[in-house]
Amino acid sequence: MEETKQLISGKILRDAIISGANNILNNRESVDELNVFPVPDGDTGTNMSMTIKNALPELKAMKDTVSAEQVAKAAAGAMLRGARGNSGVILSLLFRGLSKGIVGKSEITPADYIEALAKGVASAYKSVMKPTEGTMLTVARVAQEKAAEAAPEDFDTLFEILLTASKETLDQTPEMLPVLKKAGVVDAGGMGYYIILTGMASVIRNGLMIEAAEEKPKEDTVISSVGEEYSEEIENIYCTEYTVSKKDSSADAVKLRAYLESIGDSVVVVDDGDIIKVHCHTEHPGKALEKGISLGTLTNMKIENMKERNKDAAAKEISRRENKLAPVKPEKDFGFVAVCSGSGLGALFKNLGADIIVRGGQTMNPSTEDILEAINATPAHNVFVLPNNKNIIMAAEQAVKLADRNVIVLQSRSIPQGITAMLAYDESVDVNENSVAMTKALDSVGSGSITFAVRDSDFEGKEIKKGEILAMENGKLSFVERDVTKALIKLTRKLVKSGSSYITVIYGSDVTDETANKAYEQLRAKINDDIEITLVNGGQPVYYYIVSVE
Repeated sequence: MEETKQLISGKILRDAIISGANNILNNRESVDELNVFPVPDGDTGTNMSMTIKNALPELKAMKDTVSAEQVAKAAAGAMLRGARGNSGVILSLLFRGLSKGIVGKSEITPADYIEALAKGVASAYKSVMKPTEGTMLTVARVAQEKAAEAAPEDFDTLFEILLTASKETLDQTPEMLPVLKKAGVVDAGGMGYYIILTGMASVIRNGLMIEAAEEKPKEDTVISSVGEEYSEEIENIYCTEYTVSKKDSSADAVKLRAYLESIGDSVVVVDDGDIIKVHCHTEHPGKALEKGISLGTLTNMKIENMKERNKDAAAKEISRRENKLAPVKPEKDFGFVAVCSGSGLGALFKNLGADIIVRGGQTMNPSTEDILEAINATPAHNVFVLPNNKNIIMAAEQAVKLADRNVIVLQSRSIPQGITAMLAYDESVDVNENSVAMTKALDSVGSGSITFAVRDSDFEGKEIKKGEILAMENGKLSFVERDVTKALIKLTRKLVKSGSSYITVIYGSDVTDETANKAYEQLRAKINDDIEITLVNGGQPVYYYIVSVE
């Protein structure tokens, strides 16, 4: 019966998925290069390949007598856990639909496969808050609809239809999305999906499995929890936090911030109407408290010796890594998981209350399993997750369904948004009120970043050369520069609006302390004196600077 291709067995389905995985693994770099903007985050091919690759060990271990249901279930489960980035999550949902569509089947017909694809497409569309046509979603949907319309009776014809419809739709994506047409590329996710289908078709139509090319050794870029910051020398050892309930309208948060910066560092002061929230590191916590008392009544006071805390954290960290972040029982009401990269940023989020740091960001999106592991290792009944990147939100949301406790994924799309959300947390209110307040806080901050072009490209008619400096404003490419400091000043001035009070400049691993301080002085000379500017060593890769304006 298999010779007529009217049925395919579990063995053939297994080999087809392995072939599709090998094909995207072999071509991931070419898919990455389809990124619209030439910033170092064109990771669609990498995310899709790592997502489907997560299923390979289990698939390869299966015997030839395996059923189609077992293959689809194993592939879907492994891909869900290994899903990275939006494209990886969508891909995992397409295969999850395949699993749901062939429950109880040892072999499948073309009709079974088409119906299963429909379930996958519906699930993928449902997962995206605002689906955009001209993307991977469109390519998968149109291919399924064309197949359903034709209703082929054999798999040769079915995959010919799927490949033809996918390629035609892929070629039309620039007409659906002007940004693709302007960049002269097709949709990267759609291309990745077509490449996987091509690999699967090679087995189903021709009996030939595409083999994986030899991979270059590559260090895993995503590591759960924080490590290296524990060994850093701490200059101001007392982490001091409190909330000021203002005694009158004359309480000046700007002056409070300036004073705290004179006696410490890592100063964060947020004026929130009738209250002022304060965080700083200092050798003189008493002075910090006295200054706050001069403005009103203090509540939520907390002083910690960071050297002692970090010794304990380092010991716990070793234990976590040895146990691969083993799950722990909830002991408190609230906990936090934050995604970021860079020892300085990791330490900052820990100081703000994060229990676990998942290392990742642009170019190295953590998987659903990475985030799930961190959630289950957080000793809290309610865990807030801060993705801090638009391409990590969907992976985090998939972890919600798998966690053994209540999880709230906040839609933080940048590091500044994540920091602001943490500052909006109030331990005296319930989970719903905190969720609303922290989500609302996301819109109160403007985010910018300075990075570099990874390839020659074109932006609004202007040629961009590899290595030129790119300024991103709230996630969108704003302008191109040749000098990092000039780009920082220009971008920050664009972000400053009427009513802006605070600017935080976070410098990365490729910027020296001396260069950052000089840039700070030049920026200070260009910005209104009424606006406070804080310089933080974030240690992040990829971005020379991350800018927050509130």
